[in-house]
Amino acid sequence: MIGFYPILKIQTIAYVASMKKNIILTCVGISTLATSLILVGCDRQVSSETKSTVSSDGTVKSNEKTVTQSPDGTVTKTEETKKTSPPEKP
Repeated sequence: MIGFYPILKIQTIAYVASMKKNIILTCVGISTLATSLILVGCDRQVSSETKSTVSSDGTVKSNEKTVTQSPDGTVTKTEETKKTSPPEKP
């Protein structure tokens, strides 16, 4: 043929077969990732407690305690303390 210069001379059947292979591998990879995320699960919050106190100078101190349980049964306790002071007046 005059004027027809394909970049790659690949037979149509081989090209379609390689595309199907890539699509199948992509679907298998995505389904494997989705299955692993489903099986891992999430932590469950067992209890939560928040306590705030305000001192005479306007400083706010808050204390938050959280207990979580992971799917394998381990219990984790976290305690977070925040201290906020009021802005100074000019």
